[in-house]
Amino acid sequence: MTASFISTLTIGLYNAIMWILVTLFAAACQSMRTAHQKTLSQKQGFLHATMARSLFGLPLVSLYLMLCWWLFGGVQMPSASEFFIYASVCSVMQILATYLMLRVFQSGSFALGTLLAKTEAVLAAVIGIPLLHYSLDVTAWLGITLGVFGALIMSVKFNNIRHAHRDMSLLAGLGSGLCFAITSVTASKASHALEGSVITSAGVALWYVLATQSILLCSIQIYRTRNVLAPITQSFGLSCKVGVLSSLGSIGWFTGFALVNPALVKTLGQIEILGTLYYSKKKFKEKVTPQQWVGGTMILISVILVTIAAV
Repeated sequence: MTASFISTLTIGLYNAIMWILVTLFAAACQSMRTAHQKTLSQKQGFLHATMARSLFGLPLVSLYLMLCWWLFGGVQMPSASEFFIYASVCSVMQILATYLMLRVFQSGSFALGTLLAKTEAVLAAVIGIPLLHYSLDVTAWLGITLGVFGALIMSVKFNNIRHAHRDMSLLAGLGSGLCFAITSVTASKASHALEGSVITSAGVALWYVLATQSILLCSIQIYRTRNVLAPITQSFGLSCKVGVLSSLGSIGWFTGFALVNPALVKTLGQIEILGTLYYSKKKFKEKVTPQQWVGGTMILISVILVTIAAV
């Protein structure tokens, strides 16, 4: 009995440390990737910037998947239909979420687009309850809610709050958050539809999502430009940066989704706000207001609460 308890405790502690580390890694990569992606969208447009994250990230993810298969073993697919349905929905929702966030960059600021998408944490919690059957305690819910309010405080101008429903930046940002939340939950469902190593399962789900996105977006870009080489010749260097950073971040996100409730992963991932504020201030010369610092503080507190609840 004692040995069994110690074994369970050890596995639980290992999983907790694992998902926290991969989430922090993913958040750091995403912060850098989003900054490069904004620049790429300004140069080549929304379609190419959205496509680059999947097409140029696929080679690295393919190598990662082969390494996982060798180190942790392969996976089996007892329910192929369940996997393909959830993974396909994940692919489309992530495309739409990225597109909406890039649209916000055009009408708003870099910080606004990233922060509004952070509403995904509470949305992922709500969507995940019936689909994933995860339960959250009071501390976790408090952390998630505080993080969302912090993001909104950083994003919304209070003197325009009465007209917020007319602000397309706000609506696009919230739509992006909803799509990202669906992405998180369906990615978790797709990984759990496979049997075998959790790490390899997450890698398989990620590879399928990126491959599907690459086919869809490259086909659209080739059709629009009438140039077969358009996806790989436009801003090749910058596209590679976006793809590599995106694939590294996605490896972290998908692994975290497979290990624990996606809502907790996304709330902890809001530590990315530090990178957002840095790039907003330093790279894009945007002013960080006292209101944004207050919201950022709330987000940091929410991260601490969620970490405590999870561990």
